[in-house]
Amino acid sequence: MKVYVFFALVFLLTLSSCKVARFFIFNFADINDHKKFPKREIETSENTFVFPYAKDEKVPKDLTIKGEKIAFKTFLEENNTVAFLIIKDDSIHYENYFDGYEASSIVPSFSMAKSVTSILIDCAIDDGLIQSVDEPVTNYIPELKENGFDQVNIEHLLQMTSGLDYNEGYSNPFGDVASFYYGRNLRKQLAKMKLKADAGKDFEYLSGNTQILGLVLERALKDQTVSNYLEEKLWKPLQMEYSATWSIDKKKEGLEKTFCCINARARDYAKIGRLFLNKGKWDNEQIISEEWVERSTKVDTSKGSAWFYQYQWWLPSKTGDFMAQGILGQYIYVNPNSNVIIVRLGKNSGKADWWTILSLLGQSYEDN
Repeated sequence: MKVYVFFALVFLLTLSSCKVARFFIFNFADINDHKKFPKREIETSENTFVFPYAKDEKVPKDLTIKGEKIAFKTFLEENNTVAFLIIKDDSIHYENYFDGYEASSIVPSFSMAKSVTSILIDCAIDDGLIQSVDEPVTNYIPELKENGFDQVNIEHLLQMTSGLDYNEGYSNPFGDVASFYYGRNLRKQLAKMKLKADAGKDFEYLSGNTQILGLVLERALKDQTVSNYLEEKLWKPLQMEYSATWSIDKKKEGLEKTFCCINARARDYAKIGRLFLNKGKWDNEQIISEEWVERSTKVDTSKGSAWFYQYQWWLPSKTGDFMAQGILGQYIYVNPNSNVIIVRLGKNSGKADWWTILSLLGQSYEDN
């Protein structure tokens, strides 16, 4: 019996080094994933910006779901929310945390990191590190030339129109998502990427596009890590309340998982929304270009992109609102018409249609 136990332990230890084993051990994306992977620290500035509380808070008392009224707080709790903020006119109108979470609790961004990666691409263009979105990807990743990527430019990646051959299946331990999320050599995985269609023709949401952008960014930065660039360009200038981390594929010389894995707090996620709400300005300083914000939030299908997705941001309606979104129902929602930012973080989405709920909440503040 002891022999069987010994070999079983050896087998499990051997498996633990591969991404398939980690897939089954960790069992899909989880709100505690920031504890599982190696990461880089992102420091904030000494002077922090804190949203004040509104003097006359306008808080929704209840929601009408399928013809039935339900108390707002109850709705949030029953749909596995851990943090919810409503900020209007730069003041907090609603802030609540659930299930043991609080303002200082770290919650992974999941795919909201895609929107942040897009912002950093703009910063790199403004700094002259990247020439433009029209540059071929192979200017930075020449090893992809043999796979036909000289026809793919940076904008194709931003718009998810690259024609990338990538399996976005989240339940497949042998698929690309598992390799990227649980694997320990993203650069090696990226070098294997191929195309299945011509670039600029059709939209297909694929995390591989954003991870290629991450490698483009790393190559453009040369001696600076992506995390350090985030700290320099956003975390310190936006006077984040807390430091953050970005998960990487391996401890030594790792690459940031730019398609998923910033780990921060609700109030600081809201500041990303504030930056875009103010067209790239933070108080009186232009942090990112106004043109980039416009490109990211304007309905445009002229180059094969979907009207509801621009430059790694989602557009839930055609009324001007936009948002960053993560797989477990993480959202930074912005409605410029009502001057509202909403952050929703959760263990999962529950049974809620958050696109509709957030849009309705944002619109409800337009006349206030």
